[in-house]
Order: sequence, then C-alpha cells, then structure tokens
Amino acid sequence: MKLPLYLTLLRIVMGPLFLACYLYPASFGIGLQALPYVLLVILAVCEISDFFDGFVARKKNIVTDLGKVLDPMADSIFHLSIFFAFTQGVIQLPLFLVLFLFFREAILSTLRTLCALRGTALAARFSGKLKATLQAAAAFLIVLLLIPYSQGSLTLQVLQKISFYAVLTVTIYSWISAIEYIFTSWPCIKRTL
Repeated sequence: MKLPLYLTLLRIVMGPLFLACYLYPASFGIGLQALPYVLLVILAVCEISDFFDGFVARKKNIVTDLGKVLDPMADSIFHLSIFFAFTQGVIQLPLFLVLFLFFREAILSTLRTLCALRGTALAARFSGKLKATLQAAAAFLIVLLLIPYSQGSLTLQVLQKISFYAVLTVTIYSWISAIEYIFTSWPCIKRTL
C-alpha cells in the first residue's frame, strides 16, 4: 500500500461522510449556515486527493493495475454519493437522473473489473477524466449555491432548477464518454468476454 492508494481509499470513505453531513447536519453539530462550508471542505479534500494520487503515482513511478481500477471507482463512489444525497434535502434532484449516472458507472466498473481479472487493466481515458471534472464542477456549483440559499438571497426554485440542469448536463456527457470508452476499448473487452 503506497500513498496514492491511501488517497484513493480516502475518497471512498469521504463519500458517505458527505452524504451524512448533508442529510443529518444537526447530528454533527453543523448549523444550516455552516453546512455549505463543511460540504465545500469535504469536496475540496476529495478533489485535491484525486489530483495528488495520480500525480504522486506517476512522479514516483508507482502506477499499479490496482490503482488503475480503484481510482475511477473511487471517483464514481464519491460523486455518486454526492448526487444521491442531492436527491434528498433542499436540492431534490430527480432520482432517475442520478440512476442514469449510477448505471453508467456500474457498466464501466464491471467491464474494467472483468478486464482486470483477465490480466488487462483498462486505463482511464481523457473523456473519463473530463467526466469526473464535470461531476466535481457540478457538485461544487450546487454546494456554492447553498451559501446564498442559506442566507435567503437565492430562492429554492432557482437553486433546484440550476442544480437539475447542471446534473443533467453531466449525465448526458457521462453517457457520451461511456460510449467512447467502450468503443475505443472494444478489442480488449471483446477478448475478455
């Protein structure tokens, strides 16, 4: 276990923490005014750790097949935890939207795992990295919008509308990147299946 893998595992643990803080802030002693800032810290820690695990792995030449499989999985778990949390509380994203993201991640994670079991690690592609960046940007946007909402300067309707369209955009691009990933990795996937 090297530092990049610890950072990857940190993101897996932080997803449920984000969800718990968002849904049950009072249980953690977090007031509604402070909640967006706590969520921003969790998001920032995870996104910075995502950058550093890849950076350290490449710089120290400790890129592993396990890391190639776990890193995108950790991103998926963390981002899906956030978007599932946002189906509740004030944001109220439609569940079907997040389920589309979930099915996309489930399909690609299954393909990656099957290929890894057969001795081939499917590395992340640029389109997948862009997808993760867009998901992070949408999560940051929604959490940032919670600040004016908690101060009464943004209406619930506007908050929910912007949140919906941000996640809809991410969902559409996520499926485009999935199709591109499957298409370019098809020879390896075909051998595995």
